[in-house]
Formats: sequence, C-alpha cells, structure tokens
Amino acid sequence: MVSNIDYTSPSVQFSADVNKNTLVKKDNQNFINVLSIKQLNTLDHVSLLDIFLSKDNVIEPHYHQNAAELVYCISGRAVVSIFNPFTKELLNYPISPGQVANVPKGWWHYEVALTDNTHLLAIFNASTPEVILGSDILKYTPANIMAHTYCMNENQWKQVTAPVKPSIFIGPAKNCKKQKRATNYETSQLSYQSPYYQHYPYPPYYY
Repeated sequence: MVSNIDYTSPSVQFSADVNKNTLVKKDNQNFINVLSIKQLNTLDHVSLLDIFLSKDNVIEPHYHQNAAELVYCISGRAVVSIFNPFTKELLNYPISPGQVANVPKGWWHYEVALTDNTHLLAIFNASTPEVILGSDILKYTPANIMAHTYCMNENQWKQVTAPVKPSIFIGPAKNCKKQKRATNYETSQLSYQSPYYQHYPYPPYYY
C-alpha cells in the first residue's frame, strides 16, 4: 500500500489529544470522541472512536459503509449486536475489559452498555469512519415509500416515527418518556429459548 502522506511537510502531525475531539455528547457520562485523518493528518487507513456510556445507553443501530470495526472493551460491560446478512441472524456478543467484537464492513450493528462507566474503543480500517445511522434512515425515508413498500398505514408510520430525531448516535434521548420493560438482564423473565439469547452465555440487557 502506497501512502500519500508528505512526511517532509511542516504541517505534518504525529500526535493528537482525542479528548479534545468530541463527535457527539448526550451528557457527561455518554459521549463519543473521534480521531480521524481530520484530526491527525498522518493516519494511514486507521481511525478510532473513544466511546463512554452509562448503563442502558445504546450506540444506535448503524453501519459503516467504508470500514470494518473492532470494538475493544476498556472498562464496564457491553453487548455488541451484529446482523449477519448471509445467515440472516442477529448475533449478540457480550464483552468485558480486554475482550473484543469484530464487525465486518457494511454490517448493521449496535452496542448496549450493561453497566455504568462503560468505556469502549472502536477501531476502523479507514482514515475516516463513515456512518449511516438508523435514525437518519427512519427520518429521511419518505413515509409514503415505507408505507407502500411494506403494506402499512402511512399515518400510523408517521405517528410511530415522529419522535425520532436524526443523527441520535446515543439513545435513548434525554427527554425519553417511554415506559421501559425490565432492564436488568440478569433477572429478566424472557425465555432462554428466545432467539434474542442466541450466542449469549447469560441473559442480555433488553428494553
């Protein structure tokens, strides 16, 4: 692979402070910092997201059209859920400190924090991680197209998706008032035979 970086340039950068590059912030416990070629111009097909989450917060369903993603758990616990487009399975991988989950390029996935002070590092094989978010798909796909395609009532679709804000990144929203189902995955009453438990060594978090 040939690099186009000019290492003789006076503007060349070899260090950066990821803490100063916030991509999105929900609150002081839930935010994402980014390091891409925009912040460090010597990066060569690598970038990262530094992710901080409190319990029950979710990195919304999304996919990266230009990169695979390796999710490394630094602290806390999380579940990385990946949709395998070849087997049509939703695979759920709990990770704790020192463990990883790998998301192939273009695969639909999301992450859920199981504890407070969850810290994840997402590493990409691209100099800038591009993303298509589930909230953007829901918000910007015309309601009449969704209703017609899936034989739905258009007004009902509009009503259901009305609360969705574009580019949420971290959900649920701070002003979310919906009633939650049980959130303690260790005491949940869901059947262990449910497909949701596939590949889980223990019951997962769920809404």
